[in-house]
Parts: sequence; structure tokens; C-alpha cells
Amino acid sequence: MNAQYNEQVKDKRVVYFDFDSDVVKEEFRPLVDLHAKRLNNNRKIALNLEGHTDERGGREYNLALGQRRAEAVAKSLTLLGVQAAQVEAVSFGKERQAV
Repeated sequence: MNAQYNEQVKDKRVVYFDFDSDVVKEEFRPLVDLHAKRLNNNRKIALNLEGHTDERGGREYNLALGQRRAEAVAKSLTLLGVQAAQVEAVSFGKERQAV
């Protein structure tokens, strides 16, 4: 499972959102599902979810938006059976770009 998982997510670790949105886009559901399977198969694994935004908007607004984005992915994972304790959501807003 490890080698297969690593190959499948090698270049697919970022979930992109529409402008000013915190809704996980349908095209990223398979990636979220893949991570959920991995986490459900090994309850000792933890995942740090980082929320980011672009440079538009104020600092506080972007920190909040980044947090909502990270939490949206976390919620998607928990709805797929991942334990909440395995997932931590933090925001970097526009202070640190995702890629």
C-alpha cells in the first residue's frame, strides 16, 4: 500500500479552491478519498493540512479563508471515516504560498 500510495499522490498533494471559496471542488474528491483510505488503514498516521490564499485581500481575511479551506478538507476526510485526531488544520493565509 505504501509504494502504491506514494506513487499515486507524488505530485498530487494540493487541493486548489476557486477564488474566495472554501468548497472542496469535485475534481479533488478522488485525491481526498485516496488520503482518507491511507489514514483509515493506519490510524497512527497524522496529516497536517495547510490553508493558503493568494495575495489579494487583507491579512486577517486571508488567514480566516485559509483556515476554512484547511477545515473543509479536514471535514471531508472525517466524513470518510478518518479520526479527527489524525488531522490538524492550520492557515498561512497569504503569508506563505502553497506552491
